[in-house]
Amino acid sequence: MTLEPEPAGEREQVLDWVVRHAARLGDAGSAPLRRITVSTATVAIGVEWSPPGPPGAAPPPTPERADDTAADPGPDTTLLVTAPMVGTFYRAQEPGAAPFVEIGDLVEAGQQVGIIEAMKLMNAVQADRRGRVSRIVAADGTPVQYDEPLLALLPHDGH
Repeated sequence: MTLEPEPAGEREQVLDWVVRHAARLGDAGSAPLRRITVSTATVAIGVEWSPPGPPGAAPPPTPERADDTAADPGPDTTLLVTAPMVGTFYRAQEPGAAPFVEIGDLVEAGQQVGIIEAMKLMNAVQADRRGRVSRIVAADGTPVQYDEPLLALLPHDGH
């Protein structure tokens, strides 16, 4: 559900509505409610349900927008670096600059791998674990949603 920009008071009314109706939203899906995301500026509400299946089962793979620059690294070995917020993903510090990482690069936990621009602010995206970049999932300059895959890493144990 996306609404046009509204005064702050009306946005708060939308948030209040979501909170009041969260139980109905949870019952609307075929699985337990996993997340409700509310963004501001142009109010966007995202609702996500847990995947069906036994408790503790891994969620199905997230659909990916790939640059198609690497082969599939294989099942169950890929670690994803995901968007920490909604915004526009950039692979480099500025237009024309070298990307923070390329396919084949080894990244360390805490290393900057991209930028997300949100409301005119540039926010660093950091890898949360060590690995070798196997695929660039999100294209440079594209809008991304919270928790959307940006990069795929193959685990690297340091040898």
